[in-house]
Parts: sequence; C-alpha cells; structure tokens
Amino acid sequence: MFGELIKYKDLLFMLVLRDIRIRYKQAVMGFMWAIFMPVMAIGAGVLVQKAISTLSGRPVDTSGILSISVKVLPWTFFISSIRFAVQSLVGNMSLITKIYFPREVLPLSSILACLFDFAIAVACLAILLAVVGLPVSLYLLLVPLYLLSLVLVTAGFGLLLAAANLFFRDVKYVVEIILMFGIFFTPVFYKASTFGKYKMLLMINPVGSILEGINDAVVMHAMPDPVWMSYAVISSILIFWAGVRVFHKTEPLFAENI
Repeated sequence: MFGELIKYKDLLFMLVLRDIRIRYKQAVMGFMWAIFMPVMAIGAGVLVQKAISTLSGRPVDTSGILSISVKVLPWTFFISSIRFAVQSLVGNMSLITKIYFPREVLPLSSILACLFDFAIAVACLAILLAVVGLPVSLYLLLVPLYLLSLVLVTAGFGLLLAAANLFFRDVKYVVEIILMFGIFFTPVFYKASTFGKYKMLLMINPVGSILEGINDAVVMHAMPDPVWMSYAVISSILIFWAGVRVFHKTEPLFAENI
C-alpha cells in the first residue's frame, strides 16, 4: 500500500487540495472554520465544568478547562475525519468506475484534509497556551507519538468504515449516531480518573487513552501511564493494520457494488 501511495502521491496531493478548496470555497469565515468547531466544543466543556462547580460548591477547576481545550482538538479531528472518510468512496463513484488508482487514496485524502484543519487549530491553541503562560515540560516530546497514534487509529477506522459504507449504505447513519454520543463515553469533558474503578472502561477506547496521554503530557506535566501509552500505540497500529487488510480484501468488489 505504501509503495502505491508513493507512486500516486501527486494524485493524493491533488485530492487533498481539492477537499480543502471545496470546504472553504465561498466560505465567509474562510480558514476560521478550522477553529470554529473546536472553539464551540471548548465552550460547551467550560459550561459543563461551570455546572459541576455550581452543583458541588467548589471553584471552577482551571486545569479542567485547560484539559478540555487540549483534548477537544484531537477529538474534533477524529470525528470530522471519520465523517468525511465514510462517504469518500460513495462520493467518488465516477472515479472508481472509470480509472484505476489505489482506492485507499480517497479516504486517506479526506483524513489528510482534516489534518490540515487540525494543524491550524493546534497552532492557534499553542499560541493561546503560550499567552496564558502554561509551563513546558520534557513530556511534550511524547505528544508526537500520541498524534501519530491518533492518525493511525483514524486512518484504520476510516478505511474500514469507508469500505463498509460502500456495501451497506446505512453504515454512515450508524456512524453518525455513534460519533454524536461518543463524546460522552470518551474522556474529553472529564478525566478518566473521575470514574475510579470504571476508568479502565474509558481507557479501553483507544482514542480515550490517546487523549488522556496528551493531557498528562501537556497540561499535567506528568509522565503518561506506560501501560496505557503502550496500549494506545499498539492498538492504533492493530486498528490501522485491520483497516488496511479489510479494505484490500474488499477492494476488487468495489466497482460492482458502487
């Protein structure tokens, strides 16, 4: 797969550029849309923290707000990438039936276009955190490892669900429902440790373990749990491998089921 992607790198680049242009063409806010959804999610998280503070009678946890700000961005990247990747094959039926190219280029281009949005939002957040004076620690060096794991797990699910949606068109509706309520079962607005002995149930979610690791490294200035860090890396690799395998196994049937 990687050999074919290198061979068709120009096509991949053009499809990514096309997706970005379509997304921002004639948009009044332009690239501001890249940070609009994360800002809204952060605002919702702040309201949740305020409600918890009011009910418990304790002051608002500043670290909790920072944690939400840091974890919302990768979560937003994940859900937006999955939404676009699921529709990528069905939305490009004419290309699939007319010419040959590695079909995984389509879902991957959707994910890379969302990665562009993610990069803009991360740059804005980094500037904001620098302005408020958030300390820097050596554990920040672990963040690229977590981000790579996030991209792998997103690509794995994207390839798997894109292929599934081609054969069963109601997959996209199921995915939308799962993504809509998934934020309540993923430690985005709260810390996994809040649930005590049930923490493991939240951390089994590979995205949840990635978010918690990023939060530990960036906000808490602490070494992420080595066990869960290993789990996040290994599970992301396995999910990516499974997505690639299923995609290639079903690829010969794409044209006749489109």
